[in-house]
Amino acid sequence: MSFKYKAGLFLLGATVVIWVSSAEVTQGIYDAYKQPFAVTYLGASLMVVYLPIAFLKDWFYNKMKNCSTKNGNFAETVMEAAEKLGSPLKFIEQKVSAMELEGSISRKDSDLNLSLGEEQPFLNVNQRKAEREVTKWDIVRYGFYLAPLWFVVEYLSNAALARTSVASTTVLSSTSGLFTLFVGVLLGQDSLNMAKVVAVFVSMAGVAMTTLGKTWSTDDSQLSSSSDGERSLVGDLFGLLSAMSYGLFTVLLKKYAGEDGERVDVQKLFGYIGLFTLIALWWLVWPLTMLGIEPKFTIPHSAKTDEVVLANGLIGSVLSDYFWALSVVWTTPLVATLGMSLTIPLAMLADMVIHGRHYSAVYILGSIQVFVGFVIANLSDWFSKKLGL
Repeated sequence: MSFKYKAGLFLLGATVVIWVSSAEVTQGIYDAYKQPFAVTYLGASLMVVYLPIAFLKDWFYNKMKNCSTKNGNFAETVMEAAEKLGSPLKFIEQKVSAMELEGSISRKDSDLNLSLGEEQPFLNVNQRKAEREVTKWDIVRYGFYLAPLWFVVEYLSNAALARTSVASTTVLSSTSGLFTLFVGVLLGQDSLNMAKVVAVFVSMAGVAMTTLGKTWSTDDSQLSSSSDGERSLVGDLFGLLSAMSYGLFTVLLKKYAGEDGERVDVQKLFGYIGLFTLIALWWLVWPLTMLGIEPKFTIPHSAKTDEVVLANGLIGSVLSDYFWALSVVWTTPLVATLGMSLTIPLAMLADMVIHGRHYSAVYILGSIQVFVGFVIANLSDWFSKKLGL
């Protein structure tokens, strides 16, 4: 596994923890402020904060470039600055390579004295990188295309949380692994082999087992009101539609970002998704209210609710969605999707420790199967080579 792949798995784990926590907080918010559209719109729109951050990095890069071209120490200066900033998604490596090449060619008559045979491989590498890059307007266009789809994913998930339990929504969202695999194969972003098919169906079987498994707590009345009472067919339908939309979005994100996220600055891409959501999708509250899907829009009635909604939007949407996007482009859409199924056993452990909830053997075995499916997906290439699948 490459360093980026391992980093993607780490960010995926962080996203799982944040999403489970955010789901609990979101459902708690609905006790005082049951407005799925407002919560979704705020969370998605807040991603616009990535745009000034990305442009600030561009300005800093250009500033460092102007200050460093005279002494030939540009590569070292930029890399040290990048480490201090901790910025994972700028094209530092590509631009540093380009500047090193330009500096080398300009000094070819001095002590470096590159030969034509030595220059040609560097020129070919730089040319291939330039061909893979997209323009700034391409990133804007990608953001415009993906903004409605991401809003649908987020809204359907939040609407499901408003109508059913966190556990039910989590289980249904985990079915997105099947949709991600098939959409990825259709769009040429993933290959199909027996190991991946087995991974998906092992994970899906685990999801089904957690659905059939029983849970109970010491407070039966609380269990009835918080789980069984809030389950509804509409909520489950929204959860399933969110899983389908999630699968499509994941594959398209990987397609636009490139194999390792080298084609676009994902920070800018998500910033534009937030911008287009902010300026172009606010009107959807009217048809949703007219259709009875969304309650009449109101603003929070207390400052505490305002603070919780804002904090949940910044952490549960802005930060976690960015981590998730990095995990998608640094691993694969299928691995990232099956990795999100780990929210099931994590939610189970959290309920056991915090709420004293008990789970049947079927539910526990199902959670284990979800984890096994995630492991098989990560080792699918190894299984294919060793077992000839």
